[in-house]
Amino acid sequence: MKLVHLIASLAIIGCTTLAWFLLGAALSQRTHDSSSTLRGEVSGVWGPAITQLHPHAWYETPNAPGGRALVQPSSSQVRVRLSSDPKRRGLIWYRTYDVAFEGIYQFTNPTKIPQTFYLSFPLPPDTAGLQGFDFRLGEDASSTQALPGPTGVVTRAVQLPAEGAVTLHAAYGTRGTDTWKYEFPDKRRISGFQLAMRTNFHEINFPVGTGSAEKRTVDEIGYQLAWDFPDVLAAQAIGMDMPKRLNAGPVAARIAFFAPVSLLFFVTVVLLIGGMNGIPLHPVHVFFISAGFFAFHLLFAYLVDLLPLWQSFTIAAVVSLLLVSGYLQAVAGKRLFAIALPAQLIYLIAFSGSFFIDGLTGITLTVLAVATLALLMFLTAKTDWMRFFSKHPPPLPEATGP
Repeated sequence: MKLVHLIASLAIIGCTTLAWFLLGAALSQRTHDSSSTLRGEVSGVWGPAITQLHPHAWYETPNAPGGRALVQPSSSQVRVRLSSDPKRRGLIWYRTYDVAFEGIYQFTNPTKIPQTFYLSFPLPPDTAGLQGFDFRLGEDASSTQALPGPTGVVTRAVQLPAEGAVTLHAAYGTRGTDTWKYEFPDKRRISGFQLAMRTNFHEINFPVGTGSAEKRTVDEIGYQLAWDFPDVLAAQAIGMDMPKRLNAGPVAARIAFFAPVSLLFFVTVVLLIGGMNGIPLHPVHVFFISAGFFAFHLLFAYLVDLLPLWQSFTIAAVVSLLLVSGYLQAVAGKRLFAIALPAQLIYLIAFSGSFFIDGLTGITLTVLAVATLALLMFLTAKTDWMRFFSKHPPPLPEATGP
């Protein structure tokens, strides 16, 4: 191999790298524009992230700040069912879900005299509508007609005898996006609180600022989770993130940005091993190899608009294998094909496939780099580099078989 050919090959790889960066930038911009436009539409249909606030009550007394004494429920039994139902718009999967909520709260008059209690249940704001809304105080059927005020809070008054109690039952179903939360008032004392959550998914993740469940039971459907606050001051919020779905746009962009690494590894292995076996490659060969690699990313980037992610990846991989490995077989026969095919499977297909699993790309790149270095060091340990890069390449080895 001539040194000038090596420099020309590196220049071709550099030009292809620029093309990949342009493709990755275009994909990132397209994904960003699509996400900005469609997120508002998805929220309009499915609603935003839902936060349910803990209810409270108060009674009027001159002995409390502002003339109101706040009272937290003496016991709370909350049941939540979360059903993940992701929706795809453009290149992005949105983590939409259905939620069924039911809460049974008991409020107790802590004074020695009868009091008029005002019970307040805040509904989650900006929802995509509530289905099956139920609000009852004890056995009072008329309380089911209660409607929320301008702030989305349902408030009802009830007369409680000294140390008397009343039960508030609230239930509804609605839809949301990304996260569901249940929050408590800051620094308040929470007693007798229990929340049971049922999910239809196994990938559970508690949002930042929320507490982990004390009990977890998994089955073929999902998780049964339980939180229990018998007597807690400044209780942490409770929440659940919806499962993540692999988004085609960001994945395709990341693969394109890292594509020069796979091409550099492939060309290095093919050039060195091929040259050592008397199969020198010209920069024109490198140009077609680079074009075959770029075809994989270009096909994949635009197939994901039309087909599922793995189908797009498979079609693009098969096309690129036929282009590159098939071309190198036509150039120098089976000997070069035997080098090119496994190298392309490893450096292009397997390396690109690692982007489908979070956190696997870095270790994959590291292992490939170290393994490639070890392979080339072992195979070229006794190579005469002066002769290898001379104007007169080594002669082809004599054939030993058919």
